[in-house]
This record gives sequence, structure tokens and C-alpha cells, in this order.
Amino acid sequence: MSPVTRTAAGLASLTVAAALLAGCTSTAPTAQGAGDGGPITVNATDTACEISTAQAPAGNVTFRITNAGSKVTEFYLYATGDRIMGEVENIGPGLSRDLIVEVPDGGTYTTACKPGMSGDGIRAPFTVTGSAQRATDTDAELAAATAGYLRYVSSQSDALVTKTSEFAAAVSARDVAKAKSLFPVARTYYERIEPIAESFGDLDPKLDGREDDERDPGVAWTGFHRLEKDLWVDGLKADSPQVAATLVTDAKDLRGRIPGLKLTPAELANGAKSLLDEVATGKITGEEDRYSHTDLWDFQANVEGSQAAVAALRPVIDAKDPALGPLLDQRFAAVDTLLQGYRVGDGYKLYTQLTPEDTKKMAAAVDALAEPVSKVAGTVTA
Repeated sequence: MSPVTRTAAGLASLTVAAALLAGCTSTAPTAQGAGDGGPITVNATDTACEISTAQAPAGNVTFRITNAGSKVTEFYLYATGDRIMGEVENIGPGLSRDLIVEVPDGGTYTTACKPGMSGDGIRAPFTVTGSAQRATDTDAELAAATAGYLRYVSSQSDALVTKTSEFAAAVSARDVAKAKSLFPVARTYYERIEPIAESFGDLDPKLDGREDDERDPGVAWTGFHRLEKDLWVDGLKADSPQVAATLVTDAKDLRGRIPGLKLTPAELANGAKSLLDEVATGKITGEEDRYSHTDLWDFQANVEGSQAAVAALRPVIDAKDPALGPLLDQRFAAVDTLLQGYRVGDGYKLYTQLTPEDTKKMAAAVDALAEPVSKVAGTVTA
């Protein structure tokens, strides 16, 4: 999800379902002192985001979010410019989730709860004091993990530009059949690295925003999903070629920002989990590609991206928790085997061809995978 977060319609939490819900107005968090160094507790309701302290020392910061409201919620920690330092999504009513974030630099950050998973959220300032060495500065294996994952992100962003350019060319040529065939392929490269794109608060809404997302007045709807609707519902419009050209420009912008990234191991681990949350909140429900129904392409790409992040961290996982790696292998393989059953040629069945039993099986498989993936952040930062 981006800072201008998508509205969740037909949301299928793996254990909770929620209807389309709106965001809430902002209230300040409750500062309750630094405590004993344990997790910072976040009590999220439909109208408030109560945080046990408004500051923490630099280093690994753990938030324990409990959803005491009636709406599925999210929690974010933002740096300047709404750069996402860490997030947890799809927290159903009555559930709790931990977020571990490495914050080596002191300064002012922003916390946000997003009841209903929409809008800018209930925000408040959060102060990080002092400074700390990055884990990658003191641990060679963690440094190798983040460097390896950045190489993966770079290769995917290169392919995103290439395939998006081909897709845009087909739109400009008004070759509808070719554009339709390229749409899910181009999106594959975006979906594999979606947490990276989302970390840039301005880019994700441009590339992947949906029609009913909240936007500032006068800001046009652009990106993949605008062209998806043109191709499958409305027909190509006079400005469709320009929208396609802008999509290529934004994809190139994303690629250009990759070399400047300084990822932490916690970001890799949290990104792996957030990709599975994306599957749960958009792909299993058919909400993501609502016009083309090519959701299973995105589903597969999200899982592949999650697996790539986990694979980069695997040497550290194996050293710290030898039992976790084999379990992750087993669960990733189970999801892949399930998805292979829906292959059709070089692609997948359309979402509209799935049965309720199909989506139930998918939810169960992703739920089973999400459980060990949720342990990765705690393992690699221990």
C-alpha cells in the first residue's frame, strides 16, 4: 500500500473479512514514557492510534500493534517525504502484529494507523534519539544479503522499464490485443518489487493507483490500472497514449532511484511479509486487477518477490534458526505448486474463472506461508 493507500474493497484477510471502509481523522498518540525497552505498544482503534511512547533510541525499534477497533487496519513508520521505514498491513480486529524497524539515524519520523486501510491515516510525530551503527556495517552476512537483494531489485526494475515500454508502444499503436497480452507481463516486474516502489511515497500512486484511491484535487488518475480500464472496459481514449508515456517515465524514475537505496535487513524481511499481505488484500479477492482479472499473474509475482527477499537473508536465517529455513522452503513450494495448477499456456486462469473453493485454498496456502515469513524479521535482527 502507498501513503495514499488503496481503498480495501472485499478485503479478505486470511482470517478476517471486512467491507469497504473509509479513513478517519487524525488524533495525536498518547506518550507514556520509554518503558523498559520492550516493544512499543500501539492500540489501534477506528478513531485513534494510541502509542505508548512518542520516542525511542536509534537502532532496532519494535512496535506491537493491537487492533482494538472494528476495521482492518495498518501501521506505518514514515521518514521525511513519506518514505516508508516499515509497515504492517491487514491487521484484523482483535489481532496483534509486531513491526521491527531498523532506524539508525536520529530525527523526527511519523507514525500512522490506517483504520479501513485507506487515507493518510491517524498520524503523529515520533522522535528517534541518538544514532546507531547499521547492522550491515557490523555484520558481513547482512551486508551481503542487502547487496544481493538490491541487485535483484535493479534487475527487476530494468525489466520493468523494458516491458512497460513495450506495453506503452502497443497502447500508442492502438494494438489492443498486444497491449492486453503485455499488461500482466509488465506488471510482474513491478509486483515483485512492490515494497520498494511503495517506499517512495510519490511513485506508487502514479504507477499502481486505482480509480477509487484518494488523490489530491486536480491530480489525474494514471498508471497501469487507468490503462487497464481503457483496454478492458472503456476502450482506448485520446489521452491513452500520453498516459502510457507517463507510465514509462514513472517506471524510469523508479529505476533511477534504486542505486541510492540503503536497505536494512529488517526492510527486506518486512517487505517479504508485506508482499504476502498484498496477496491477501488484493489478489485473492480479485480487487487488484478488477477489469482484466489477471490477478494470478500478480499473485505469483508477489510470492516470487517475497521469496527473493527471504532467499537473500537465508544465510543469516540458517545461522540463527536452522529450523526456519526448511519450513519456509516447504511453504513457498506449497504455494507454487498450488499456483501451477491454474496455469494456462504462459499465463494463468482469469480470476473470474476461479471458484470459491479455489480462493479458499489460496487463502489457506498464503496464510500458512505468512506465518513463518512473519518470523524472519525477528530472526535476522536478533
